[in-house]
Amino acid sequence: MPPRSALLALALCLLWLGVPARGQLGGDDRVPLGELVDVVVLDDEILAVDAQGSGTLAVALRVGERVLWQGSRGLLALVFTDQRVLGVATRGASWQEVEYERGEAPPRDAQLGDRVALVSLPRRVLGFVGPGNRFVETRLGPHQKLRATRVGANVAVVVTSRDAHGLSSSAGGFFPFDLQLREEIQRVDAGSNTATLHTDRRVLVFRSPTATWAERRH
Repeated sequence: MPPRSALLALALCLLWLGVPARGQLGGDDRVPLGELVDVVVLDDEILAVDAQGSGTLAVALRVGERVLWQGSRGLLALVFTDQRVLGVATRGASWQEVEYERGEAPPRDAQLGDRVALVSLPRRVLGFVGPGNRFVETRLGPHQKLRATRVGANVAVVVTSRDAHGLSSSAGGFFPFDLQLREEIQRVDAGSNTATLHTDRRVLVFRSPTATWAERRH
């Protein structure tokens, strides 16, 4: 067999066996995770089953409470009922919850990354941080409009008419950056560890590992 063909055959064999190729490191947070949490809805409770074998967490449903939506990806899972938002991550000690405010309608769905997630509500955006197993939030002020939300594996970004908020899986919270008056948003992207906001004046970059914003003007 020619040398090039032999190398190709070896690479295919290693891929089939699940052996990492050169340059791939186990635990690298740039590599997408499989779904590590399964959600099981029963008549009177919700179960989160850790696919890694560390256990099962249960949260009781209230009398008359209805499950409207559920989703999981990577380290985390979210469930919406008609009364609250529930979240849990692998190796978390318990389910976390956020009650709806007066007059607040349940969300239709969530944006899930491997380690962070976003839930958009009329007056606020919830972030769920998998490594910390907790919810955080950023609120919309009077006359403030939500323009865009994006989620990557370890980072998320919320863009409003006044500012941008980066969500870091490492630092576990939202970090704001002010927009300028009449600054036009052109594109918003989220990768594995960075979120990028393109405007008519500059490019803003949020880095999840350091929870910092940087800008480059046109």
